Amino acid sequence: MRWNGQELGVEQQGTLPGLARLNNLVRSVQAPEFAGLTFHEVLAKSALNKVPGQSYVPFGWTINPYRGCSHACRYCFARPTHEYLDLDSGEDFDRELIVKVNVGEVLQRELARPSWQHEPVALGTNTDPYQRAEGRYALMPGIIDALTSSGTPFSILTKGTLLRRDLPLLQAARAHVPVDLAMSIAVYDDELQRSIEPGTPTTAARLATVTAVRDAGFDCSVFLMPILPYLTDTRAHLDDAIRRAKEAGASSVVYSALHLRGSVKPWFFEWLAREHPELVPRYRAMYPGAAAYAPKEYRAWLAERIRPLLRSHRLERGREDSVTGGVASSASMSRPAARGAGRGAPQAAAARPRARGTARTAASDASDLDLAAAAPTMLF
Repeated sequence: MRWNGQELGVEQQGTLPGLARLNNLVRSVQAPEFAGLTFHEVLAKSALNKVPGQSYVPFGWTINPYRGCSHACRYCFARPTHEYLDLDSGEDFDRELIVKVNVGEVLQRELARPSWQHEPVALGTNTDPYQRAEGRYALMPGIIDALTSSGTPFSILTKGTLLRRDLPLLQAARAHVPVDLAMSIAVYDDELQRSIEPGTPTTAARLATVTAVRDAGFDCSVFLMPILPYLTDTRAHLDDAIRRAKEAGASSVVYSALHLRGSVKPWFFEWLAREHPELVPRYRAMYPGAAAYAPKEYRAWLAERIRPLLRSHRLERGREDSVTGGVASSASMSRPAARGAGRGAPQAAAARPRARGTARTAASDASDLDLAAAAPTMLF
């Protein structure tokens, strides 16, 4: 079902198919200052989402005030969740955005229940809570207030510089509950960043936000993920990324290689064929068939490349990409395939990589925190 041609302020009667399973649609809105985007305002029945018990993550609950994301990152693992509402995981995910306009009020009620155990809650594990829509709807202050007043620790991962708006509120929250903040910055080449993440703030703006977070007295991890084979895995790019993160004040760096699950893969490959057609055969070899994860040999090679850079810049490694059976030694590695001077990545492994790493090292799928595989109802 496609939701197009809605007029500003027009209210829809009843509930559309797909969305009816979870929420009541209030109206669909197109605003001039958000050209190309449609906001579908819904009344959420719940705010807290329980993380499946098998997930290797340090939190049990998440909150997603928005569904779909105007950041439009071609590699975004959350794209398939849009299909549950009869929307596609490509253009619809980028432009047809679900907004839970009452999420703060619902959250307050849920956190006031006697059964609530004040377990850590994570924001930004599915779609970004500080995407452009937050500038219009300002849902995060209500969420932060509800978590703080209930004594619930929480974390925020975002690519959105709008986080800076709420730093005073987060500083006040920290006096009552633990608050962890992290900024996702995967690409440090401006042209590539605009191409593959067209709706995100610039890398420089996000680094400035890291500095603002540190100036506000918080630690701030930088998520250098996903690392894109043959595009952002050069020693020069990684060294520049880690150096700039360090200069911005990052307290640690988290990294993992690109993975392509489900309908994300054809959407990413469409972009790759248009922008870097010479790399399509190499990516097909690395991610054959339904394989979602980079081969373990590549992940080991990447770890061998990035660890010395983290040490040289004296940055803590927040988590690392894991490899089945431990990180392979350089002697057992396949020799990198040459791609220009000082450039290379291992040949794709014949064996399909394991889809989950160890709990200790947070696995190669750290970038989606195992949530993309969960039931769609959990994500709403």
